[in-house]
Amino acid sequence: MNKPDAETAAPRPRQLRDLIDRRRVGKKLLQSELVQRAGSALIGWSLNSIWRSNRDTGTSTDWQTLLEGEWPVIFALWHGQHILMPYAAPKDRKFVSLVSRSVDAEINARIIERAGYEVIRGSGGRDQGAGNRKGGVKALLSMRDALQRGVNVVMIADISKGTARQAGKGIVTLAKISGRPIVPVALATSRQRVLEKTWDKTTINLPFGRRCLRLAPPIRVAADAGEGELDVARTRVTAELNRITSEVMHAVEAQA
Repeated sequence: MNKPDAETAAPRPRQLRDLIDRRRVGKKLLQSELVQRAGSALIGWSLNSIWRSNRDTGTSTDWQTLLEGEWPVIFALWHGQHILMPYAAPKDRKFVSLVSRSVDAEINARIIERAGYEVIRGSGGRDQGAGNRKGGVKALLSMRDALQRGVNVVMIADISKGTARQAGKGIVTLAKISGRPIVPVALATSRQRVLEKTWDKTTINLPFGRRCLRLAPPIRVAADAGEGELDVARTRVTAELNRITSEVMHAVEAQA
């Protein structure tokens, strides 16, 4: 069979080239300083307004009662269920949040900072290259140092694009090296939209409904914990986060 001449070979469709070009332009635009600044301000204002417009069910956990004598702690959240959390935290406490080092996460970091949190850059996803491992270790030590300064750490327990709602090793390792307990946290609103096609079932909270926030009792990890004990701690964090996530959903559904 003869190969087709270069001149007669089918060219790359113009529509595909145009689509790729538009995506490149769009990505550069989203990364611009003006868009990042304006976007984070608008989104932050919207989220704060959504938080304020939702009334508490009256069944939320009292932060101060549960955590008396425990501060600072490591707050554990699930991916996709954390959007309103910066606006729920007590205003008389300091918090730092772990955010991916990826460029796409920059606007998230700015939103969190506008809410009054400090930000620590993480490793940026599932890539296990040497540079990423170093970034992860540096972030872990930065969070340990923040806890030693009396600043609470807010950390997503499951790994980005990994298995949703299954605690990773990072959060229990932080508890081990810092000596501070892990406190699972879940928040739900009666009016919401779940993005079913996302890996973590990202939930977009909507205004003018009811909200409920629950904390699980502190989970401690011994300083000399081995791999088996860390796995047990991960299992416990997973179970407690799933338990209170189910509880807050039922609480807001009952008053919807």
